[in-house]
Amino acid sequence: MTILIPAYEPDNRLLDLIQQLHAFQLEPIVIVDDGSGPSYRDIFEAAEASGCTVLTHEVNLGKGRALKTGFGYIQKAGLPGHVVCADSDGQHLPHDIKRIFEKLLSQTTPGIVLGSRRFSGTIPLRSRFGNSVTRSVFSLTTGTKIYDTQTGLRGFSFSMLDWLCQIPGERFEYEMNMLLTAHRDGYKITEEYIDTVYLDHNKSSHFRPLLDSFRIYLPIIMFSTSSLLSAILDFTLLFLIQSISHNLFLSVVTARLCSSIFNYTMNRKYVFTGSKVSRVHQSLPKYFSLVILVLLLNYGLLYFYNETLILPLVIAKLLTEASIFLFSYWAQRKYVY
Repeated sequence: MTILIPAYEPDNRLLDLIQQLHAFQLEPIVIVDDGSGPSYRDIFEAAEASGCTVLTHEVNLGKGRALKTGFGYIQKAGLPGHVVCADSDGQHLPHDIKRIFEKLLSQTTPGIVLGSRRFSGTIPLRSRFGNSVTRSVFSLTTGTKIYDTQTGLRGFSFSMLDWLCQIPGERFEYEMNMLLTAHRDGYKITEEYIDTVYLDHNKSSHFRPLLDSFRIYLPIIMFSTSSLLSAILDFTLLFLIQSISHNLFLSVVTARLCSSIFNYTMNRKYVFTGSKVSRVHQSLPKYFSLVILVLLLNYGLLYFYNETLILPLVIAKLLTEASIFLFSYWAQRKYVY
């Protein structure tokens, strides 16, 4: 078993954690100093003196890059067993870290074990709110429920290290990308509930609410942008063809076909990217099977709103697109790419 701890400007709680890990015989320990600077050199020297391996970034590169630096080192050095990642601020207790390791040992296939916080009692608002939002985003994008998507306590099988190094993301978005990519690549995600520890209302966290939240939610933002551009193209062609042909079915089919080709290209290249790039011959048939289904739903809903409820075509189209947006995202993430 190897413990990996990414650290940016840590305090003495890191040294306390190291002592506790040694007491539980949880070692070797690899620490990545993510550009903390000269002011924190004493702490990392003390960590080295206690038997830890310390890897150093000259400048701050982000938690994602720090984790990948650690994974790469562990893989190259051939350190033993599975890998458990923990934060440096004292939030993860040694007995919980040991439980994650024991859960990894019980698995028959490679996968991720999350140390999930229960969020009971007095929890800082930004931690409770942030996890609720990311939990909802993850459920929306994958169709899978995970209680704590933001936990830093995570265990991995040794055979997953190469895969972990290929996942995109350099900062906090890396941990969300990891879960999204694991779901797509077939790695099972298991949760083990742990004690929730927040010291000084989580003031030591380096999470930047606006910028890092944007990075975490970028996959769905990209999908929304792609869908918006496709919808504009679809709207334009629908009304243009309808004004010429006065045939609703022909207008819907032609507009949807053109916008679907555009949407497929955008999503494959910019949205649903990860450690495995989907091949055209694999994703294209599935995508256009979905297009046919969405097309039928699109026509049916549009006919219902426009012909049955006698709503204006613009309003009917908006209602139709809103109705199938979430279904389309879920289906593309789960089955197409």
